[in-house]
Amino acid sequence: MSRFTMSFTAQPEHIDELGHVNNAVWVQWIQAIAGAHWEAVVPPEHAAAHVWVVTRHEIDYRGNVVAGETVTAETWVPDPPKGARFDRHVRFLDVDRRVKVEAVTTWALIDRATGRLLRVTPEIAAPFFRL
Repeated sequence: MSRFTMSFTAQPEHIDELGHVNNAVWVQWIQAIAGAHWEAVVPPEHAAAHVWVVTRHEIDYRGNVVAGETVTAETWVPDPPKGARFDRHVRFLDVDRRVKVEAVTTWALIDRATGRLLRVTPEIAAPFFRL
């Protein structure tokens, strides 16, 4: 399976009234790494023809991140798609490699031209499973 990583640093505007990264920001970061992973591994014609939408987020919060802290996000797709959907895993780690947030998100493939769901073909899924 193809793993992808990127870093995020908590800015003051990411912080909620409790002094740590707001839940909505974690969702934005999950979407950002998923999009970056897609763009990094697929041919340009796939990116031009398709778009992914989230149908479900399941997030476990294991620790807090405050302004100025950086986390490293890892994402991977462990299993082949089912029809138009697949599950993506995301994990955010602090500098000591402690898990701060873990998520499993379900994504659906959409045809940009028609706006309709598409079955994820082996050709579209292949870049997520290259070692």
